[in-house]
Amino acid sequence: MKVRVLAFARVREVLEDGVRSLELREGARVADAWSALAAEKPELALLASSTRIAQNGRLVELGEVLHEGDELALLPPSGGG
Repeated sequence: MKVRVLAFARVREVLEDGVRSLELREGARVADAWSALAAEKPELALLASSTRIAQNGRLVELGEVLHEGDELALLPPSGGG
């Protein structure tokens, strides 16, 4: 199944692209998508604890099941002032 990944700020820099397509097995979870990206770019692992993930516009946990055509947004922490 294919999912679309949108990356922002530091995550985008690490991935060297703001939009990616991932091919994952049926029944894959958000964690599987993150692992696939981290396998390509090990530096991504350093951002795991501070990155939130939205699936189709809704913040989710790593255990959430993915579906064909889902969109994941990798959201770094934001600061205010």
